Amino acid sequence: MKRVYIVHGYTGCPDKNWFPWLKSELEKLGVSVVVPAMPNTNEPKLKEWLPHLQQTIGAPDSDMFLVGHSLGCPTILRYLESLENNQYVGGALLVAGFAEPLPHLTELDSFTTAPWKEEYARNRTEKLFILNSDDDEAVPFFNAEHVRDRFNAKLITVYGAGHINEKAGYSEVPFVLNELKDMMGL
Repeated sequence: MKRVYIVHGYTGCPDKNWFPWLKSELEKLGVSVVVPAMPNTNEPKLKEWLPHLQQTIGAPDSDMFLVGHSLGCPTILRYLESLENNQYVGGALLVAGFAEPLPHLTELDSFTTAPWKEEYARNRTEKLFILNSDDDEAVPFFNAEHVRDRFNAKLITVYGAGHINEKAGYSEVPFVLNELKDMMGL
């Protein structure tokens, strides 16, 4: 059975933004979906988020797919880095993602300041996509280009979608669902 883990971002929670909608749509397709409540979302620390995600997922495999939004994206990249040499996931879709410090959000630096093992993380999955908007006020588009270049990810540009969250008018994200369905072969 295909499994999807959706990782929310900074100050987020499982029942906000488009996460409930995406979960429902995937479950209609027979996919098992978990949207974990990440710890301490108002003052997030990688040393808390990464173990929580690892424990939630358990043993990864090629039928498992990851979707992250905003801070969920570097969390997923760090998760990929943490896998053993013989462990792989089916794919990862990073929405409004970044992998470097954001000057206006220094409280998130623990996720991005340590050196990255880009090639190692990239080799833990055959499919790594980043989907960002050209006008995201929280995560400038060049951050997505850097993830594309550093992690050899496929970049998908969405025009005029802001941070691709509820505040930007997104409680449903058909373009995310379609990319994920293609990634999963559904």
